[in-house]
Amino acid sequence: MNVLMINGSPHKNGNTAIAVDEMKKIFEAEGIEVEVVNIGTADIHGCIACGTCRKKGKCVFDDLVNETAPKLEKADGVVFATPVYYASANGTLISFLDRLFYSCACDKTMKVGASIAVARRGGLTATFDELNKYFTISGMPVASGYYWNGVHGGAKGEVNEDGEGMQMMRYLAHNMTFLMKSIALGKEQFGLPEREERIYTNFVR
Repeated sequence: MNVLMINGSPHKNGNTAIAVDEMKKIFEAEGIEVEVVNIGTADIHGCIACGTCRKKGKCVFDDLVNETAPKLEKADGVVFATPVYYASANGTLISFLDRLFYSCACDKTMKVGASIAVARRGGLTATFDELNKYFTISGMPVASGYYWNGVHGGAKGEVNEDGEGMQMMRYLAHNMTFLMKSIALGKEQFGLPEREERIYTNFVR
């Protein structure tokens, strides 16, 4: 099994990376393969709603989004990690996820998702909610811990002083591993949930 971890921080070895690494240690100890994709300093264009991805099967902007799409398709679980900017995720990460989730037509059903936010003080839960929406629109179960997944730290390395926050990272990784393995067993015995043909309803004033 494998997990794709996407770090939106522009500081490759900063507090967000430390939180990601805390989860990565648990995954690897549980026999889960992990790949971390750092996008914080990448030049990621926002979605322009051109529809090219529906025709060509990939985004019109041939960048890290298209490189990551096959990794998303392969993954059993996905983790989004971000610093908090104005009570929101890093803008680069949002542009990346908008395009990745829209252009990648792979079946995301029952891939397990988890999101973590890192902040000096506030905005963690708003960011946590924002990131979870990518999972819940895609038929992806959301892994949880015993609290909302956030770690506090300002200066580099300060997250290590947030004992509860770092414990949550470990707790979350254990729960996510259990959920992925349980879903794999369920798919073997029962298959994926039955689906109806999608109904699209547009609302026009």
